Amino acid sequence: MNRYPRDMHGYGPTPPNADWPGGAHVAVQFVLNYEEGGENNILHGDAASEAFLVDVLGAAPWPDQRHANVESMYEYGARAGFWRLHRLFTEANLPVTIYGVATALMRAPAQLAAMQEAGWEIASHGLKWVQHKDMPPDEERRQIAEAIRLHTVATGSRPLG
Repeated sequence: MNRYPRDMHGYGPTPPNADWPGGAHVAVQFVLNYEEGGENNILHGDAASEAFLVDVLGAAPWPDQRHANVESMYEYGARAGFWRLHRLFTEANLPVTIYGVATALMRAPAQLAAMQEAGWEIASHGLKWVQHKDMPPDEERRQIAEAIRLHTVATGSRPLG
């Protein structure tokens, strides 16, 4: 009897044959999130600083205040982390998909140009970092439409899929 509501068994000992090209046994896709500049920040009109996606244990939003530690983490990703990964992947001539937060892409013209020059796919990763769990459907639709609009402005093409 299985009383647990989640499927923890999967295919079990007999997984399906994936039949990858060239007889490969594994397929790898590199996907990088580009979020720097899409986090909550009073500079963006938000009520408080980012507290959800940070490497600060127990971080709490700071209403009406900038949070230098959190801003520094996001800025590091844009200033150094992105460029290290860009060099790594372009030198190896590996394809990359970027999950680009629309407001972050709008604030990163140099990084966006580098992504495009490398021929990387740029997928839409929403408007900005916000919790959608309790968001009213009309507001969610508005944010999706704005994400598509900004993505199109930033990249020159509408996200597909």
